[in-house]
Amino acid sequence: MQDLTLAVLIDADNVPFKHVKEMLEEISKTGTPTVKRIYGDWTKPNLAGWKTVLLENAITPIQQYSYTVGKNSSDSAMIIDAMDILYSEKVSGFCIVSSDSDFTRLATRIREEGKLVIGIGEKKTPKPFIAACNKFIYLEILDSDSEEPETKDVNVPVVRKKDKAIDKVDRKTVNFIVNSVDDLADDSGWTFLGSLGSLLNKKKPDFDPRNYGFNKLYELIKYINRFEIDERDSGGFKQAKHIYLRKK
Repeated sequence: MQDLTLAVLIDADNVPFKHVKEMLEEISKTGTPTVKRIYGDWTKPNLAGWKTVLLENAITPIQQYSYTVGKNSSDSAMIIDAMDILYSEKVSGFCIVSSDSDFTRLATRIREEGKLVIGIGEKKTPKPFIAACNKFIYLEILDSDSEEPETKDVNVPVVRKKDKAIDKVDRKTVNFIVNSVDDLADDSGWTFLGSLGSLLNKKKPDFDPRNYGFNKLYELIKYINRFEIDERDSGGFKQAKHIYLRKK
């Protein structure tokens, strides 16, 4: 399968620079960032922290002066560049890094062209922008990735530090997962875990087990304790297991 090529466009005014390394590592799980640009007024002292980070990660800064007080001119420059890249047809998808709802229409327009849109921003990001993306990742969960506890037992759910979870596994979340299992279940009630993960993300672009303190969906499923779990041989060379589940 050919690796996806991605254009990474960053709104410097709306994301903190400390997350860049983890953010690029997360993006690399989906594809290869062939375009990496960041937009802001680099004459402002509040963006000074970005300078070293840009050099270390080969991100191209785009200067955009603020012509009017209270208006973010970087948004317009970023949108214009995004459309130029879109029509050049040189990338398979876009990663829009911002917590600003002004990019909602941009994300929608890119998806209309059949391109993948990944959004990355803080928990405060407005829902319309999140909903416009194929997938949305919160920066807060990336910040905690370097502090994962280690375990050698694959059957033990790996839970992050409780203060690193940004959402609770409440009744609404459990019902969301249970209903999605029902949507996919075969005649005997079994659902393939991989298909479940895809459906959850389609229904809710910002769904991620890491939001709840778990590394993987499998760990979250075991924690909920509402399903029977069946590990089946895949028949592949590496003896990988396919995970199936159904309601108890």
